[in-house]
Amino acid sequence: MNTVTVRAPQDDIAPQHWQGGPIRCGDCVYAGLLSLGEGQGCEPGHACMQDAYARRIDRFFRWHPQLSDDQLGHPYFEVRAIAARRASVFRLTALINDPDETVRLQVALRLPQTLLAKLVNDPHREVRIRVAQRLTPPELAALRHDPDYGVRELVAQRLPLAILPTLAHDPDRAVRMRVAQRLDMPALLGMAGDADAEVRRIVAERLPVALLSHLSHDADWRVRWEVAQRADASTLHTMQEDAEPEVRQAVQDRLAHAIIHLKASHG
Repeated sequence: MNTVTVRAPQDDIAPQHWQGGPIRCGDCVYAGLLSLGEGQGCEPGHACMQDAYARRIDRFFRWHPQLSDDQLGHPYFEVRAIAARRASVFRLTALINDPDETVRLQVALRLPQTLLAKLVNDPHREVRIRVAQRLTPPELAALRHDPDYGVRELVAQRLPLAILPTLAHDPDRAVRMRVAQRLDMPALLGMAGDADAEVRRIVAERLPVALLSHLSHDADWRVRWEVAQRADASTLHTMQEDAEPEVRQAVQDRLAHAIIHLKASHG
């Protein structure tokens, strides 16, 4: 069949076959759909499985979700990836080792929990990130030592508190920050000696008041300032001569407030 005249929205990407060249409907197994109306058939330049443009492929499968299972082996990765969005979940296992990460990403978004662990060692970080977002918390332990810090950071946000301390010494500070935001005592106190000031600042935000003295003379003034916001009077008195003006001011303000409050409480 000759090339069919196509309709494409103004300023849209020009229609093109996924292998290059014009759209030739006569070569398509779904040529019979051309005679049907919008939303029921297909339309080159608008809803077409043979187009290189993902949006047109997606529109085709939105019109015909029942055809998704049949195209999971299509040679064009965009077709496989888009078909995977609507295909039967029972057919997705065939795509776990698909050569294209775009396809495996769609699989990771829909694969049943019982099979999701098969993707924890996927070579692409975005796939593993999706896996970490969907795995049940107890199963996340398998990703604690992932080579990508972004995956480990997500794991730190969802890992059960009982095993969260195993990430307290992660080599990346972003991961340790997430750990410090969730960790319970006494493991939280152990992070008061972290090498990164931002991690210690988060610890200072969450430590019990009675333990803030552990950070009252921290090397970083931002950590000491955080301590000054919550410390009791005993700790504050030890910080009155702090080398940083911002910290001294915070200490003075807190002590002054405590005195005013004490006077008010005694009538």
